[in-house]
Amino acid sequence: MFNSLSDRLTATFKNLRGKGRLTEADIDGTAREIRRALLDADVAVPVVRGFVAQVKERALGAEVSESLNPGQQVVKIVNEELVGILGGETRRLNLAKNPPTVIMLAGLQGAGKTTLAGKLAKHLKAEGHTPMLVACDLQRPNAVKQLQINGERAGVPVYAPHPGVSSEFDTPTGDPVTVARDGVAEAKAKLHDIVIVDTAGRLGVDTEMMAQAANIRAAINPDEVLFVIDAMIGQDAVNTAQAFHEGVDFTGVVLSKLDGDARGGAALSVASVTGKPVMFASTGENLDDFEIFHPDRMASRILDMGDVMTLIEQAEKNWDKTEAERMAKKFADQEDFTLDDFLAQMAQIKKMGSMKKLLGMMPGAQISRQQLEQFDERQIDRVEAIVRSMTQHERVAPKIINGSRRARIAKGSGVSVSEVNQMLERFAEAQKMMKKMAAGGGIPGMPGAGKGAARKAKAKGKGKKQQKFGNPAKAAQAELEAKNKKAAAPTGASFGQGANQDFDPSSLNLPAGFEKYLGNK
Repeated sequence: MFNSLSDRLTATFKNLRGKGRLTEADIDGTAREIRRALLDADVAVPVVRGFVAQVKERALGAEVSESLNPGQQVVKIVNEELVGILGGETRRLNLAKNPPTVIMLAGLQGAGKTTLAGKLAKHLKAEGHTPMLVACDLQRPNAVKQLQINGERAGVPVYAPHPGVSSEFDTPTGDPVTVARDGVAEAKAKLHDIVIVDTAGRLGVDTEMMAQAANIRAAINPDEVLFVIDAMIGQDAVNTAQAFHEGVDFTGVVLSKLDGDARGGAALSVASVTGKPVMFASTGENLDDFEIFHPDRMASRILDMGDVMTLIEQAEKNWDKTEAERMAKKFADQEDFTLDDFLAQMAQIKKMGSMKKLLGMMPGAQISRQQLEQFDERQIDRVEAIVRSMTQHERVAPKIINGSRRARIAKGSGVSVSEVNQMLERFAEAQKMMKKMAAGGGIPGMPGAGKGAARKAKAKGKGKKQQKFGNPAKAAQAELEAKNKKAAAPTGASFGQGANQDFDPSSLNLPAGFEKYLGNK
């Protein structure tokens, strides 16, 4: 979504790095490039003006001029201002003191309200709630059926007393306001703690739609009204958001289709223009493609700083703890990393979702944007097919895989022999890296790699006679000179007595019985 904006801002900040002092001309040029980047990304003009003015004011102040690294300080200022226009801080749902909590969805037709209802229901169910969906969109063809399918996939009940219409020529039956009111009563009777009400939309803002949404709101008195907006609609997002804000008075924003290839100006405009926070983001077609919107993390993604926290949260949510403990024990015992282990790790990664999305959350992902775009998700399936075409013995001991075995594996997995060869080469490299890390050597190529192994080797060889290499005659001469030097050295001990002479304790006039402390029995 923010690829173009990220590239422009990254290129702009690259010119500031390495400068010990920023002139007013440098800051003016940076502000001008930021303005152009935001306008090209379809961010609303009033938002751009306020953003650039604030960045420029702070950049010209003592905050940057007194900094040890002015370029990084400007990036920090832009990051903080981006967080501000995205909402400032993460906003959670306000749950009712007396259940059920009523959540109403509003927005234009095609924004993704019905799909989002299923995603939100599944998300809340995973958090321990018992949500119920209410189908109030009786005008769009098959909207009720779609909500029922989403509810079934999410494992959440759907209240739908009217089937709605199956084509645009059918006459709608039932009153959406009555359905909404009865749905809340049904949820209360069946002890559901959250009700999600899906309402109708239109292709454009009109009086009839706004009146119906306002009537539903008055009938059910929702705790949250979420305005669902398509993040791909550009400048028109601001006008639509303002119309719904005046007509329905929503409490939060949900951005849908955030995985699209549009320029993303809606996401940077809505929160700032309406004063309402962005609460959730929909990032795909599957019910799991849904996340809580964190302004600070989104700003980090835009500025190519990555989103490691979201990556960690996804790993914690999807990673099998038993498998992780098994691998940790195997790693600690320095056992061989086998192809079965490789297959298990790949299965864990696939649970986390799209590899492109995961790699895009890594810091510096924009640097390898071209490689990232060319990455084929099906490559993981091909590798899995190759491993599953091997025998159990081949997975444990891949060195036995000769030419005929490789041809058989390639035929069984539907790939070429060269792909099997490449996969085995990559696995051999991974196996070497795992062995080195298990031995305390760290990751090869990283700072500090090999220090653990070096320490072990040093400890193991401590006390052993050092082996000498080179000319034997010179080595013998050096050894003879060392012996002569040692013999010529003074032999006096610290207390004046020769170290190699016999010692007579009686000459010291010591108290009776003290001789035993000197080693004499």
